[in-house]
Amino acid sequence: MSEITAITVQTKDKTRCNVFVDGRFACGLRVDAVVSNRLKVGQEITQERLEEIQMESEKSAAFDKALTHLSATRKTEKEIRAFLGKKGYLPAVADYAVDKLRSYGFLDDGEYAEAYVESAAKKKGGRLIKMELRSKGVSEQEIEAALGDLDEERELETAKTLLQKYMRGKAADVQTLQKAYRYLMSKGYDYEIAKSALSSLGDGEND
Repeated sequence: MSEITAITVQTKDKTRCNVFVDGRFACGLRVDAVVSNRLKVGQEITQERLEEIQMESEKSAAFDKALTHLSATRKTEKEIRAFLGKKGYLPAVADYAVDKLRSYGFLDDGEYAEAYVESAAKKKGGRLIKMELRSKGVSEQEIEAALGDLDEERELETAKTLLQKYMRGKAADVQTLQKAYRYLMSKGYDYEIAKSALSSLGDGEND
């Protein structure tokens, strides 16, 4: 059993409170939820009970906030959960909002990954795109499916375009080509594609 150690009104929203348990921020609640559930400093409470209170009083608000956040740009499930967590919503409430968004078709990591690859492939290689999608919480299966249309030929053409822009106004000496090679690698292209792109300049030696 844990103890409520502080309940403070939020600075930016006087209708909400921050609830601290055992000296640490636990969650955000509406003031009326705090009052109606008679929460007070020194009271013992479980994580489960806090989740119940927040679920009862704020699941609709959490969904609305998540939907508004999602309307600006597409997000992954992990990003929505992180956003709601920063707003003080507990995992159970975030689960409710995510499930509801998913049921309405507003949240789909597979579709997100496909759109992300289509956009990112214009300036990045598959290796970097894969890393970025992983960091956003997209599953390996969904990443591989989204990367299915990104073949080696397409990556090579994009790498050549990036390389041409990078080399504009530069001499194609050994040192510059080494830097160009590292540049392509930093963009997520593998060794073979980077070397092939450099070969298109008329000198594939980049070692």
